[in-house]
Amino acid sequence: MNDCIFCAIVAGVAPASVVLDEPDVLAFMDIRPFTPGHLLVVPKRHASGLAQLEPDDGSAVFDAGRRIATALRASSLPIDGVNLMLADGVAAGQEVFHVHLHVVPRTGGDGFGMRARPQSPNRTVLDGTADAIRSALTVPEG
Repeated sequence: MNDCIFCAIVAGVAPASVVLDEPDVLAFMDIRPFTPGHLLVVPKRHASGLAQLEPDDGSAVFDAGRRIATALRASSLPIDGVNLMLADGVAAGQEVFHVHLHVVPRTGGDGFGMRARPQSPNRTVLDGTADAIRSALTVPEG
């Protein structure tokens, strides 16, 4: 992908502060961090969204995120918790269209968080939604 900044970082032609470099994934510091220590984990193989992500690459990304989150909590940085966040699509907030997992260190009162009003649908609505998702799971990918 010639116009993908994350592909350029993976190829070594764009700068990045690399935290982890493995055969299938690369983790580097986010240049617009929500909190100190916020970093991104990307698959080295380009996938614009989750539907294009190879299952093995997805596993590698989330495993690297899990290991980095554990390392962050053990580091000297002041961290009380960690959020893992992946935005898939414009409506979800995705800005760079190369799958990436945000690993966001958290401290009390840091101001980062999800801002939404939780709903309280009844069981009939929840069951209907579950049925729609289950039905879509049986459709072949691609």
